[in-house]
Amino acid sequence: MNRRSFLKTSGALGLAAGLPSAAAFAAAVQDKAAGTASPEKSQPHRQTPETLLLKDYRPQSIYKIPVTEIAKAKFPVIDMHSHPYAKTANQIAAWVRNMDEVGIEKTIILTMATGAEFDRIYKQYAVHGERFEMWCGLDFSGYKQPRFASSVVRELKRCRQTGARGVGEIHDKGQGLRSGKSRATGMHPDDARMDAVFEACAEMKLPFSLHVADPIWMYQKMDKTNDGLMNAYSWRLDNQLNIVGLSGMVDILGRTAKRHPHTTFIACHLANLDYDLSRLGTLLDSNPNLYADISARYAETGATPRAAAQFYAKYADRLVYGTDMGFDKPMYRVTFRILETLDEHFYEIDQFDYHWYLNGFGLPNSTLKQVYHDNAAKLLAAREWGARGA
Repeated sequence: MNRRSFLKTSGALGLAAGLPSAAAFAAAVQDKAAGTASPEKSQPHRQTPETLLLKDYRPQSIYKIPVTEIAKAKFPVIDMHSHPYAKTANQIAAWVRNMDEVGIEKTIILTMATGAEFDRIYKQYAVHGERFEMWCGLDFSGYKQPRFASSVVRELKRCRQTGARGVGEIHDKGQGLRSGKSRATGMHPDDARMDAVFEACAEMKLPFSLHVADPIWMYQKMDKTNDGLMNAYSWRLDNQLNIVGLSGMVDILGRTAKRHPHTTFIACHLANLDYDLSRLGTLLDSNPNLYADISARYAETGATPRAAAQFYAKYADRLVYGTDMGFDKPMYRVTFRILETLDEHFYEIDQFDYHWYLNGFGLPNSTLKQVYHDNAAKLLAAREWGARGA
């Protein structure tokens, strides 16, 4: 199951990315009601440029250039960003077989859960020992209460005793913190109420996976100028009230990391600065306790392979591999193709939901080894050392 299939199954994908005009939509409704739908509209194979919707656009590359198949990653991989996509013992076992085949050594399961839900997920995946590692969520239900922080810290300690090895994925796309279904509307990571939580994470050596904002296209107008429209419309944020924009959320991330220098933060999805990697570099330069995972931002950076490769080279010791896209073998393999090869002009629209073509970065072995494995291994080892020394 890839990310898009999972989201469709869960009903989270939302509306289609391309919209016909209001007049065309009304005409289609009338045709359907009258039973007079035109052949062009009822038979997809007879679509014309006038009736083809943007969301249905599926270009195919015509270039006669090398196509590289990467069946297995060049080095062992630690996937620092996944979720409990597999729901049954058989599905989890199939996931492990896929990991073996493509070269994934360990997968971090960001449960976003606490209490009985975390315990249930932990028990399911713990059967496979070190192949999976569970990170817990936070319970924001009492965020307006005076004893909010002490309650959260108490549950963190309990989850750690159960087997949690980190915290995440905690979201804030501009309207407040969220962990699964638990929300703290209007409370952002730099809120003073979160100070004790982050300090407890530092004391317990629990890395904190923090998702701020979403890709820039989701905040832009949904019009002809938005080149990420097909994806952006499904996740649009431009129409949300009382929302902190992408730039503001990045500022909040920077303030939070600086305010808690002993807490290890992992900014999910390149902190959604895939369109402005220089700003992400500045953020990493200013905060040695901050890492960035590359999950689910392969298409965004695959459009600018030279800039991306230069960024990876400069910050090779601060980036960690992640997927966040299910556990199908083809999903893993397209990430390897982007990172390892110099392939050009290939499409993965069904996987990533953008219409543009992708290109490989051709990263050198030294960078690949760090991003695939060594940075995550170092981060996790430091945590273990701290736990033993505590």
